Amino acid sequence: MANHRACVVGGVDAHADEHHVAVVDLQGRLLGASAFPTTAAGYELLIGWLRGHGTVERVGVESTGAYAAGLVRAFRASGMSVVEVNQPHRHARQRLGKSDPIDAELAARAALSRTATAVPKQTSGIVEAIRELQVVRTSALKARHAALQQLNDLIVTAPETLRSDLRHGRTMRAKVARCRKLRPDTQRLHDPAQAAKLALSSLARRIGELDREIAELDRQLERLVCVAAPRTTQLFGVGTQGASQLLIAAGQNIDRFRSEAAFAKICGAAPIQASSGRTNRHRLDPGGDRQANRALHMIAVCRLRYCPRTRAYAAKRTSDGLNKREILRCLKRYIARETFHTLRADLEALNST
Repeated sequence: MANHRACVVGGVDAHADEHHVAVVDLQGRLLGASAFPTTAAGYELLIGWLRGHGTVERVGVESTGAYAAGLVRAFRASGMSVVEVNQPHRHARQRLGKSDPIDAELAARAALSRTATAVPKQTSGIVEAIRELQVVRTSALKARHAALQQLNDLIVTAPETLRSDLRHGRTMRAKVARCRKLRPDTQRLHDPAQAAKLALSSLARRIGELDREIAELDRQLERLVCVAAPRTTQLFGVGTQGASQLLIAAGQNIDRFRSEAAFAKICGAAPIQASSGRTNRHRLDPGGDRQANRALHMIAVCRLRYCPRTRAYAAKRTSDGLNKREILRCLKRYIARETFHTLRADLEALNST
């Protein structure tokens, strides 16, 4: 019994400036609660404070991929077992109220009861580097799309002489090139025509800069993805962007998934029962990582268009009575299974070096 009392379970409610932590024993008694700054020194103090209450069996942490990412790395470096905890259920908040110490205690109790068992992603390897570049690429794509839309809108409302030159008979790329060559008279910016020229040339230069940024990020991502997932990128229809999204969904520690079914669930590709009466069918899963699901969808669409084996499968399933959405669901589930095994082989080989 003394050994049981010596073991404790921690819980962390993470924030930008400080982390609130609570510790309970194996009987569920609250032993203490405190707050520590989100610095390297604060992480050392937090770990020391937890160990001062006994042997730490595991720690439940909220926001492991955001505010608590640095703390999770510190926990792992110190040899502690970490599980990911969701936000408290609204019923618990109705009973107990809402405060950071309460959330930390609920995180500890979720880890103690093993309600929370998910292992956080490892954020100290090449997959995290791919995620960081992918975040920047996504924001650059959104900015480019917004700039193109603004440029098109300004052309529509520009004075007639400028609009007639830019609007008709040109692709968007040609419009951007033409706008880049506009030379406004900065002494006459009170004239809408000159102001439009300045606005259009500014947007065109911005689009050019974003194009160069996206191209550079694509080159670096291709290099990293080829190192991290050489087997996966050899699969039919799996390119750099699709492989990078699936790597990000899996994480560097892909062994955190018990099976390929768990990976399919994370990707939103696991079948959900939609049966009633004499109808026996499954439907698409609206949950999971939507970017990973999008990657699976694009791979499936590519195979439906260019892969003879996939086209034959679709024809067979159509004759069985399935519609296109149901066929896509089946294909995405198969692709999730296929890519899970290649990703696991890739990451195991990578982690062993």
